[in-house]
Amino acid sequence: MVLLGSTGSIGVNALLVAKRFGIAVEVLVCGTNIRLLNEQIKEHAPKVVVVAKREDVAQVNHSCVYAGETAILDAIESAESNLVVNALVGFLGLRPTLKALSCNKKVALANKESLVACGSFIDTTNIQPIDSEHFGLWYLLQDRPVKKMTITASGGAFRDWDIARLQSATLADTQKHPNWSMGQKITIDSATMVNKLFELLEARWLFGEGKYDAIIETKSLLHAMIDFQDGSTTAHFAHANMQLPIAYALEMKMNEAILPHVNLLEVGTLEFREIEKERYPIWNIKEELLKNPHLGVVVNAANEAAIELFIAKRIGFMEISKNIIAAFERFNDSMPFHVEDVFAIDKEVRSFIKR
Repeated sequence: MVLLGSTGSIGVNALLVAKRFGIAVEVLVCGTNIRLLNEQIKEHAPKVVVVAKREDVAQVNHSCVYAGETAILDAIESAESNLVVNALVGFLGLRPTLKALSCNKKVALANKESLVACGSFIDTTNIQPIDSEHFGLWYLLQDRPVKKMTITASGGAFRDWDIARLQSATLADTQKHPNWSMGQKITIDSATMVNKLFELLEARWLFGEGKYDAIIETKSLLHAMIDFQDGSTTAHFAHANMQLPIAYALEMKMNEAILPHVNLLEVGTLEFREIEKERYPIWNIKEELLKNPHLGVVVNAANEAAIELFIAKRIGFMEISKNIIAAFERFNDSMPFHVEDVFAIDKEVRSFIKR
């Protein structure tokens, strides 16, 4: 396989699954964690390695090392592997997804931004989602009429905060996720609920038009539910470990235990909460975005630009959502007619937020 984002949590788990099932790793792509990358190279012996920065090339213990976005695209195109695991973070992951699909390769997709920003131009036939929520929906789907699909959220770092405190929340505060440790951006997205908004939009592109919603489940054990037209509801329970969806993406038939089962007697109780618009203002645009999914490019660009401002301490935490909503209103008539329009709109929205 080709693994994009090898040193992140999804990439690390993908390598564990690859080792377990004897899947060769042809290409490793990572950002700046060269120490971990060198450990991965030693264990998995890839043919090609790509890093983000040219100045890091000399530190990589490999004879075939490249740097930059073009090198990623070239590595995908020239690879013999038919499977690309895209665990890159951000808009950077879009062109690699497009390249892999144009080469008729299967994409195990964890890069949310690909479908969020460019779902109109992506054929999902060769995409297998490896987010736990979309995997849960995929796992539950049967040949029965569906009324609604629901995914769950943890609620992020501020789910138990007094709402008045959110105005003074710091970057360090956003990283204190109640359930697990993730990368900086996705943990911020979890705190704003942008992450879940993106996942709903992804679900719409993956499974078609329909009714989608999300609720908070505080223990992150129930990942997805489907309400069928007959009045029944099925739910997908699993421990929060990415190895299960990744295993299905790499090996479609799974005849062995990847995770221990959830023991409901040990769990005891589950708590469900509504996603409140006062705590998560981004939820105000949920319905309009789902009705106009092509506007995902606007929301994604505004979010990434606003997060940059927040990290630079130029705006407060609650202003991330305010900036996104302002961009959503300003660019609500934007309509990409070609893939390159997506990149043009992305650039324009980022400029708007920075101004």
